[in-house]
Amino acid sequence: MAVQPEGKPCWADAMFSDVEGAKSFYGDVLGWTFGESSSAYGNYTQAYANGKAVAAVVPAMTGQEGHSAWCLYFASPDAAAAATKIKDYGGEVLMEPMQVGEFGTMALGRDPSGVVFGVWQAGTHEGFEATAVPGAYAWAEVFTREPEKSDAFFPAVFPLGAKQVEDDAVDFRIFSLGEEPVLGRMKMTDDFPIEVPPCINVYFTVENCDAAVAKATERGGILRFGPMDSPFGRFAALSDPQGASFSVIDMTTTQGDMPKMTDVS
Repeated sequence: MAVQPEGKPCWADAMFSDVEGAKSFYGDVLGWTFGESSSAYGNYTQAYANGKAVAAVVPAMTGQEGHSAWCLYFASPDAAAAATKIKDYGGEVLMEPMQVGEFGTMALGRDPSGVVFGVWQAGTHEGFEATAVPGAYAWAEVFTREPEKSDAFFPAVFPLGAKQVEDDAVDFRIFSLGEEPVLGRMKMTDDFPIEVPPCINVYFTVENCDAAVAKATERGGILRFGPMDSPFGRFAALSDPQGASFSVIDMTTTQGDMPKMTDVS
């Protein structure tokens, strides 16, 4: 695959205290297989769906045990410039741009509402080798209690346009690169427990949402929401046994009309 355009989600990884447990869980739920861990890079281990790299797992760093979470990376041609923009627009750089061998350069940021995300400037590792197929990345949504902050931040740091979904029951926005929707933004209501931090919720593709939920809960995962039908697919929100939240979606099972959306200037 070619290097992804600036602002497009291009990779996802997560730290786990029990990496072998995570590999076993996601192997069962999403059908992942795993490559050799790279001791030179903190035992970073890539996950594969049908031989294509789709994500990675890594042991938690000292002091970070018990804080498992998925991190979504946005493509950038210049990670240093992206880090500067993150600071300029009220965000925080949690990890300054760091070259990862020949693979590329990464940085970690946090938006003004508390949402953590990554930036990836590709070298030999260009990101997802497959998307929207079983086991691979499908979609992602910013979950925030302060949507006005995220709404101003992400299109300032990345070249994103925005459309607001016309629905009085939910505050939802879609960010796009040109005509391609690449990221959602959901306002966290009182339905979200106060201990749940703002985050980016990553969706992985599955062939059957209900079967994936059954497998996940059987393996110690927790069902947070759904399964629910939507115009985009049948989906459910889960937490894995180590507390990392993610969603699964079967995009072949759709129901209802696509929502009306208004351009946001």
